[in-house]
Amino acid sequence: MNNKRIGVLSVLFASIMWAIEPIFAKLSYRNSDFLQTSAIRAVFGTLTALAYAAMTNRANLRINRQQLSALLYVAIVGTIFADLMYFFALTRVPVINAVLIGHMQPIFIILIGFLVLKGDRLTKFDYVGVSFMIISGLLVTTKTPANLAALRLGTFGDLLVLSATIAWATTAIAMRKYLRGMNAGVVTFYRFLFASVVFVIYLISTSTIGIRNIYQILVGVTTGTGTILYYEGLKRLKAAQVSALELSTPFFAAILAFFVLGELLSTMQIMGIFLLFVGIYYLSKREEMR
Repeated sequence: MNNKRIGVLSVLFASIMWAIEPIFAKLSYRNSDFLQTSAIRAVFGTLTALAYAAMTNRANLRINRQQLSALLYVAIVGTIFADLMYFFALTRVPVINAVLIGHMQPIFIILIGFLVLKGDRLTKFDYVGVSFMIISGLLVTTKTPANLAALRLGTFGDLLVLSATIAWATTAIAMRKYLRGMNAGVVTFYRFLFASVVFVIYLISTSTIGIRNIYQILVGVTTGTGTILYYEGLKRLKAAQVSALELSTPFFAAILAFFVLGELLSTMQIMGIFLLFVGIYYLSKREEMR
């Protein structure tokens, strides 16, 4: 199997993990809050990454100063800020909304990558794909024709997910530019380790340290596995390609949310999912047609 196919499969399996993740998170909120769940998630994400690094990199965790700076950025922006915003938003919005908005990263990765990753350039297919995704985002966040007509572009929870999405996009660019040569398990280990230190201090200070339910562990293992697979894909594919492939996540999330949480989709949201995949089609032409 060639390197690119491995990358594609890695991202698709990561998408499945991230479709499962918010469901476990919502189930964990039954006797916990988003901060306590986020802390346990970070700890078990760290342990999952450590196990992977031990299997694939002989547990070699050495890093240089430049890598440390990039890893700190990924941990602070990607895990402490973005993940917290995302998990807080899950207490306010349906899973499918969070997943769809959260995986509109190609829009921001293409735009930021244009400035930072000089090898990536926008084509007409990028513009068409991004346009479909913007329309899709409007349909998903407004939910009804009345909201769309009134230009009520969603709730405060939707805006929180959007802020997390932009932050995640910047960390993907940082990983692609500065951490591409590192073992995916090592990158994931430090991303969650640095965040875990902050979260554990919080848990100790509030006397809430401890595991409240099995779902908190499952969220951590699922997140750690998904992040490792994502970074394996990002090492083999361009950032925009990886984010475009991530848009398979809403398909899995919609099915899981329907069967596990009983969340229904509106007609406009179904249309939004369809348009997201149309956007994937055009973004996938990016290198084929260059």
